Amino acid sequence: MKPFFSSLFLLTLLSSCKEAPITGELLLDKTINYHDPNGNWNAFNETFKVRMETPNSSDRLSTISINLPEDIFSMTAKRDSIITRYTLNKGECTIGLNDNANIDEATAKTNNLSCARANMYKNYYTYLYGLPMKLKDLGTHIDKTVETKTFKGKEYLVLKATYDKDVGTDIWYFYFNPETYAMEIYQFFKQDDNGNQKDDTGEYILLTEEFVVNGIKMPKNRAWYYNKDDKYLGTDILE
Repeated sequence: MKPFFSSLFLLTLLSSCKEAPITGELLLDKTINYHDPNGNWNAFNETFKVRMETPNSSDRLSTISINLPEDIFSMTAKRDSIITRYTLNKGECTIGLNDNANIDEATAKTNNLSCARANMYKNYYTYLYGLPMKLKDLGTHIDKTVETKTFKGKEYLVLKATYDKDVGTDIWYFYFNPETYAMEIYQFFKQDDNGNQKDDTGEYILLTEEFVVNGIKMPKNRAWYYNKDDKYLGTDILE
């Protein structure tokens, strides 16, 4: 009987050694370790350029400065001959247009410029270029279950994130390379009044190549498409 019990013990040992399914928080830690191995994001203070290409429109080149420790954000955007400037310094907003460094309220309104738009740009660029680290922010809820999905013929580990209502109402999915944990796609959907996902809404964003800023691996190219019909919307290119 001894060989039987030895074999049974070995099978039990091997079964217990099987790798447990990866959880959402563990996957998030692994992808952050890939993109920001030295933990530089919280002290981020850098300037970079983003070229936005959209169909049937001229490019917009934006110079963006994000200083997280000092709570300062600035963006200077040029499209054709128009230059707009936004600065948020600890919540204090200034807006510039062409040669005018700080325009009055009437000029801002005429040109559809506002401090609300300045805050929108701050949140937009800080969130998207701060991913996946921003998924650690308060008000973010990471689903415990990690799914394996195939998208465009490639298999990914997929993380689901939802948010407190005062943070955001969209449902987000983040697609990671199962070998390196690099973030390669993200996708969001709207919700109906009952909190159910509306599959014909939202967009998906394909991330290609990498651009290192302050030791952080950021996506060089972000190409945007509608979920409902795969219509191409535009590409942000980090320069």
